[in-house]
Amino acid sequence: MAVDPIGEDLKAFLAADPDGPVVMLNLLRFAEGGRESYARYGAALRKTFLPRYGGEVLYAGDGGPALVAEQGQEWDAVLLVRYPSRTAFSRMVADPEYQEVSRWRTLALEEAVLQPTIRWAGK
Repeated sequence: MAVDPIGEDLKAFLAADPDGPVVMLNLLRFAEGGRESYARYGAALRKTFLPRYGGEVLYAGDGGPALVAEQGQEWDAVLLVRYPSRTAFSRMVADPEYQEVSRWRTLALEEAVLQPTIRWAGK
């Protein structure tokens, strides 16, 4: 199952609109005992890396029972994280300090979705 972005995906992500703002939808399914590891990662993200790269958590919460979804499409947690640009996100994930703490995220998750979103025109 996918957990971390890979080089090819990051290249396509960056090419789409490198300088425009982006809100990343994070859908998370935790591995057994993964919440503690993710909490460590989340603390480092909020205290160090989001301020360093201009990002902010817009929303973080536990997933509830899905109203419309196929079996197995429920998620344990949902986050919305705003970045000033896709370039800023790419710089963050390339930061050697970030890569050290991102292992807590990798260990914490069984599966994840990172879906870039952009605001609709006029909204």
